[in-house]
Amino acid sequence: MVLGERNFRVFYVGYATSLLGSAMSRIALTFAVLDAGGSPADLGFVFAASVVPQVLIMLPGGVLADRLGRRRMMLVTDAGRVAVQGTLAAALFAGRPPLWLFMLLSALLATGEGCFNPALAGLRVEIASPARLPDANALIGVAGSAAAVLGPALAGGLIAVTSPAVVIAVDAVSYAVSVLALAALRITAANAPTQSPWRDLADGWAIFRSKAWLAAVTLQFALFNLFTWAPYLLLGPILAKEYLGGAGAWGAIMATYAAGSVLAGLALLGRRVRRPLVVCTVGTFGYPVPCLLLALHAPVYLVAMGALAAGAGSAVGGAFRANALQQQVPPQMLGRINALTMTGSFALGSAGYALIGPLAELVGPATLLGVAAGYGALSSAVMLALPAIRAVRWQDPGPARHDLARADHDPMPPVTEPVPQPVPQPTPPRA
Repeated sequence: MVLGERNFRVFYVGYATSLLGSAMSRIALTFAVLDAGGSPADLGFVFAASVVPQVLIMLPGGVLADRLGRRRMMLVTDAGRVAVQGTLAAALFAGRPPLWLFMLLSALLATGEGCFNPALAGLRVEIASPARLPDANALIGVAGSAAAVLGPALAGGLIAVTSPAVVIAVDAVSYAVSVLALAALRITAANAPTQSPWRDLADGWAIFRSKAWLAAVTLQFALFNLFTWAPYLLLGPILAKEYLGGAGAWGAIMATYAAGSVLAGLALLGRRVRRPLVVCTVGTFGYPVPCLLLALHAPVYLVAMGALAAGAGSAVGGAFRANALQQQVPPQMLGRINALTMTGSFALGSAGYALIGPLAELVGPATLLGVAAGYGALSSAVMLALPAIRAVRWQDPGPARHDLARADHDPMPPVTEPVPQPVPQPTPPRA
């Protein structure tokens, strides 16, 4: 079991704690802005400030993570986020912060996220043995989904008896726990850079271009986020208000999505498949299901079941795509390759929010979600037919590092970067 490996276990405790704090703080931030006299438009500005910098910083963040070391990058960003959330909490305790302060601190927090995520993709191969990387990927997905279920509920209860400032302060503490966990890892320090950052980025681009499956999956999710998932996230609440009963129904649907991801992630532990990208692509057929059910004005329990299927597909796709990337890309390049795929996957979807609202006013939310469902299913079918997707096979890395050490009756050696596998995963859409 991968949790038996010290480095992964220590990291996982800190990472899961920080994810829960972040899930709580997103709810608290909404109420904090509104309590400070902000309008819905002001809230939109704050949300935009929490997204745009993350997309813009991913590429340089991925390059820096590979050059300076993944743990060092994550330590710096999480220490910075302790300061950011601590500052916001102090400002909220002191009174009603101005809108510009909310936007500035949200942008700084998003910048940290944009640096942290590419580094996390590379750190996984340093804290888990190759044979247990699929389980590590599954558990990391479970942590995010569980936080999405528990965080809003905990935040709501805490805000009801205290204030948004307290929840923001809790998030600052959760980042501090992550800092302590990262500092406790026993991994080899990164080698000093031997070439310029531009050369590093060019080398990453060359690897990206050389892998037909990687370019195809990135393009799939770029268009998928634009045409399917962004409409779902924006128009789903509107239809829930129109005919399902409002925010309570939409909250239940999103909680069911997260629950599907948790259950599927746990079911993946110990599972290995011969063609991981084929299984990933089959999982993406779950995403259009809740779109279609909302378009058909299905009752809430059916939409929730569709969301359960989408969440399960998300867990399956994320875990096996991550493992395919880890086996197909030299470990020292994982940060920049993940930055390329994540930037490509999310850029169009983020921009699409500005277009979906006016378009829905022209054709109607249900019609647009029907088109979104059709496109999602079609794109998955096209991907499933591509030879490059079917050609990627699971490569057995041999016994886990811990098992080898035990067989030799020696203590488990410090984790170092594994030898590059024979000659990369965009993350699936997130709710």
